[in-house]
Amino acid sequence: MKNIAVLYGGRSGEHEVSLISASSILAYLDKEKYSIVPIGITKRGEWFLQYPPEWAYLPPEKGQMRSLPPVEKTERVLAVPGEGLCLETKKGVQKLDIDVVFPVLHGTFGEDGTIQGLLETVDLPYVGADVLGSAVSMDKEVSKRLWLSAGLPVVDYISVRKEDVSDENLKILARRVETRFGWPCFVKPSCSGSSVGTSKVNNSEELKNAILFALRWSEHALIEAFINAREIECAVLGNERPVVFAPGEIIPSHEFYDYEAKYKDPQGATLLIPASLSEETKNRIMSLALSAYKYASIKGMARVDFFVEKITGEVFINEINTIPGFTAISMYPRMCINGGVSYIELLDKLIELALEQYALKRELEYDFSKS
Repeated sequence: MKNIAVLYGGRSGEHEVSLISASSILAYLDKEKYSIVPIGITKRGEWFLQYPPEWAYLPPEKGQMRSLPPVEKTERVLAVPGEGLCLETKKGVQKLDIDVVFPVLHGTFGEDGTIQGLLETVDLPYVGADVLGSAVSMDKEVSKRLWLSAGLPVVDYISVRKEDVSDENLKILARRVETRFGWPCFVKPSCSGSSVGTSKVNNSEELKNAILFALRWSEHALIEAFINAREIECAVLGNERPVVFAPGEIIPSHEFYDYEAKYKDPQGATLLIPASLSEETKNRIMSLALSAYKYASIKGMARVDFFVEKITGEVFINEINTIPGFTAISMYPRMCINGGVSYIELLDKLIELALEQYALKRELEYDFSKS
């Protein structure tokens, strides 16, 4: 039996979303294969061993979305280089027997390579993308540049830094927007998730506040062209030989698929799996999803998001998520389920992929003096 540390909560603006995803993972991990070690991270970044109620380990009723209780400050967990994860006790530090870590940390400090770097340092296998794939995918500008260099289609954008928010610069910026792609447009943080900090901007007067809002969540922001599009998503699973699943579609009831539509409004969107697409468009999206995944150096899993222009049918890669929403009714697991991989099998596969990637890295040499 393998010991699986499920790491959830965290410092990002998606802390509450993590509690929802982790609830589902705790419920569906095969208890005959795994001993589960829940570890909660507070909004301050403190790690504690958790003792969820019994219901947390049982599958929810059909269609029900549950959340784990808030992280409790119990025994403190430490990440100790050379030891792994340890409990801080009155008698000292006690090592936890962990075979694989399953990070369920959406957004900053979870998908950006920071937690992956920490787990690499303490020499533990973990589910999902590694440091490079996580960091590249989290930064929308960096991933767009990579995809553009590979000839993949992305939404046109302008990058903005804090120094660009002077009145003089804003006038120049507004003219660039008008000339390049016009109004409306979207302004979003370059490094954030779940549409946190994203605004739809209808004219130059709204631009400054939208940029300042986005810069609350990231050191730089993107101004993107508005695409009158369908929102399509595609699940990819695997390491060196990833598998891509048939895409699904999100039909928002809000003006766009923002944080409230995703997580607060039960009627925020209709999810169609599989999406109703021509065979040609479906195949193009799946091919692009695989290319985007590989060029971003991702391992484990990712959800690749697309726009399909409603009139022309032109396809654009929007962004990629290395730790997507993970309830049994979230888009990523549902696309895998539609492709014949059950939720329980998906969790097993992700753990298998984590151990496979760890074994490959263990074969590498680091001490040149032994050569």
